[in-house]
Amino acid sequence: MNNIDRFFTSDPIAFADAYLEYLQSIVQRVDTAEIGRFIETLLDARVRSATVFVIGNGGSAATASHFANDIAVGTNEDKLPFRVVSLTDNIAAITAIANDFGYEHWVAKALEAYADPGDLVILISSSGKSPNMLNGARQAKVMDLSLVTVSGFSADNPIRKLGDLNLWVDSTAYNIVEMTHHVWLLAITDYLIATKEMDQ
Repeated sequence: MNNIDRFFTSDPIAFADAYLEYLQSIVQRVDTAEIGRFIETLLDARVRSATVFVIGNGGSAATASHFANDIAVGTNEDKLPFRVVSLTDNIAAITAIANDFGYEHWVAKALEAYADPGDLVILISSSGKSPNMLNGARQAKVMDLSLVTVSGFSADNPIRKLGDLNLWVDSTAYNIVEMTHHVWLLAITDYLIATKEMDQ
């Protein structure tokens, strides 16, 4: 059952109250130690001049693009910027690879083409079951890439078992999962921006 169904009401105000209360409770359930490790992983990638690849499907693709843009531009420093790529934005590569090898293989093939050992891959998948994301995760392991997964739905979803670090949302409602991912990633962005400003 979708988590939202249990408190749905035809009264829009009552629904909004219940919805936002539920969203707040979900956002706050993250393991903050994992967010801390995620930030450390990002900073380590920057120090090593490793490339950060951020990838998602659908709404998660928009989140990937937003996060990649923010840490590339919002946290950019003259001497030590993030090297970050949202592979989801490369429509030509996606369509070419999907046409030749199948959509389920485009992430793996793109990483094979663009990534180097030691790079960091962030895979965002609400369900944690998308075949292209799972194949991408397996490819990351083969290539000795650091892997962070950002998922939701089942606690034992397949992609959560593959990451070196895994942020997971305890909800089965797509929009709740996607919004929670967005809040967490933007919180990380704000930390990186604040850190940059303190260093100046």
